[in-house]
Amino acid sequence: MDVDTRRGLAEGVPRLLEFFRRAGVRASFFVTMGPDRSGLAIRRALQPSFLYKMWRTNPLKLYGLRTLLSGTLLPALPVGAGAPALLRQIADEGHEVAPHGWYHVGWQDRIDRLAPSAIRDDLTRAARAFETIFGLRPQASAAPGWRTSPEALVIQEDLGLRYASDTRGDAPFMPRVAGGPLKTIQVPTTMPTMDELLGRVRDLSGTLIDALRPGVNVLTLHAEVEGGPLGPAIESFVERARRARVAFTRLDEVAAAALAAGEDLPVAPVTQSPVPGRSGWISAQGPADRPASRPARRPGVGVSE
Repeated sequence: MDVDTRRGLAEGVPRLLEFFRRAGVRASFFVTMGPDRSGLAIRRALQPSFLYKMWRTNPLKLYGLRTLLSGTLLPALPVGAGAPALLRQIADEGHEVAPHGWYHVGWQDRIDRLAPSAIRDDLTRAARAFETIFGLRPQASAAPGWRTSPEALVIQEDLGLRYASDTRGDAPFMPRVAGGPLKTIQVPTTMPTMDELLGRVRDLSGTLIDALRPGVNVLTLHAEVEGGPLGPAIESFVERARRARVAFTRLDEVAAAALAAGEDLPVAPVTQSPVPGRSGWISAQGPADRPASRPARRPGVGVSE
């Protein structure tokens, strides 16, 4: 569950928590810790793919006027750092909580141009805000917009993270940078997101059901989207998945199983790639240097960033 905005945290998260209670689902919440400057995303307006996404998804309905103006005509309120009680409630209800960066729009738009010192500052500020709330250091992180860099991957390892969910891919893997494999593994998103499918398919939940494969599937939700207008669609997906005997689990449990695999875990570079329905590039799992050897299993879903 990616929580990118103040509105998503204040309105979407409580709705999703209530649904998860009824459904008996435990998820992983990745929360932007710093200010909500979502309105600055207007700088992407010159990108044709971004304009097409805006036309296809109706952002006013999906995100709301408050979010579209946040950080421009309206104040940039803090997201996770401004709601410690709600973050603790999420954890108390059995969900995983981890940072989703400090400054979401700034990271997503400029990560490939940020100096290592700026990357370290963003990750460190998010980790400190998390530690202030929970009294312990975060064990995981998810990069805004599925965008990362070799420098960011190394800094995450310096911070002692067990895993990160920064990428799109097929299965958990050890990311390789110039210095070799890193210990902070990647648990990538494997499935399309609802906002990527919106306006492109008629049956959102059915398309996600069709995308399930044997083994681990990682589905990323957005608090503003599935906790808002697309709430009925995610409820339909969970119901249909349960009928298909799909099990739901948190990403930290997926990561623990992957780390236990040891030498069977694939090693792969992180590349830049397009994704249908999303504007610009994302970070993706590249071809494996070392393939994994695992038996096939029935489908399961990790609900995440």
